[in-house]
Amino acid sequence: MESLPAWLKPHPEGTCISVKAQPRSPRDEVAGAVGSELKIKVTAPPVDAAANEALIRFLSQILDCPKSAVVLLRGGTARHKLLLIRGMAPADVAAKIQQAQV
Repeated sequence: MESLPAWLKPHPEGTCISVKAQPRSPRDEVAGAVGSELKIKVTAPPVDAAANEALIRFLSQILDCPKSAVVLLRGGTARHKLLLIRGMAPADVAAKIQQAQV
């Protein structure tokens, strides 16, 4: 079995992802691993939680899951965030994010 990336951790309800968010990007994209976090760029500005909503929407599209399955656990007003993906195994999350990077 392959080891999981440093930004991915198992959770009793699914999988946790450590994210470094970059708002006001030209496009929504997964920029790759930066240390122990996954860098994700979103076009939305960090105003009135718009960037958080864009991040959740983008991850739900990549992972092919409902937006309600992506929960912000920590970092509501920071660039460094912890998100829970409910009902998905870490290996499945890693595979879908890997596909999105290609």
